[in-house]
Amino acid sequence: MTDPTLEQRVAALEDMAAIQALKWRYLRACDDKRPDDVRDCFLPDAVIDFEGFPLFTNRESFVDTFQQMGCRPNIVDMHHGQNPVVELTGPDTAQGFFDCYFFQIDTEARRLVQLAVSYDDSLVRRDGRWWIARTVSRRRSMLVQAIGEDFVGRFAILGRSDEAGPPQPPR
Repeated sequence: MTDPTLEQRVAALEDMAAIQALKWRYLRACDDKRPDDVRDCFLPDAVIDFEGFPLFTNRESFVDTFQQMGCRPNIVDMHHGQNPVVELTGPDTAQGFFDCYFFQIDTEARRLVQLAVSYDDSLVRRDGRWWIARTVSRRRSMLVQAIGEDFVGRFAILGRSDEAGPPQPPR
């Protein structure tokens, strides 16, 4: 087998950068409550399998749920993506593995939620750009605080989500 050419290596780096930018664009769109931008990260028939949510088999049902749950003035979300690993599996396919620190403030429920989440994404290139075709997220840890009338936080939930072992495989 021959070594990849400089052109092939540069193209691979550009693809990996585009895939990471797609994930960061998705996380930022969630935080900024931009459902159209969230929708634009996924193929129409994307499979979205997030622990704690129903299995979505298209982007529209996912975006509808996102709008109902996350696009409210009392919800402040922060997704911090990290530790990206992108593996090109073909000329127009890739796997992406990302960790995410998620923090949410719900001013109405007086609740703080902190999660550590791992994503396992399948990506495809269509029409000259990368799309998320399938995404699976599993919680690694969870911390929920209830904020009392005295503004003192009391832990309601804390611990690992995967105490019984590693996360379940994708559906």
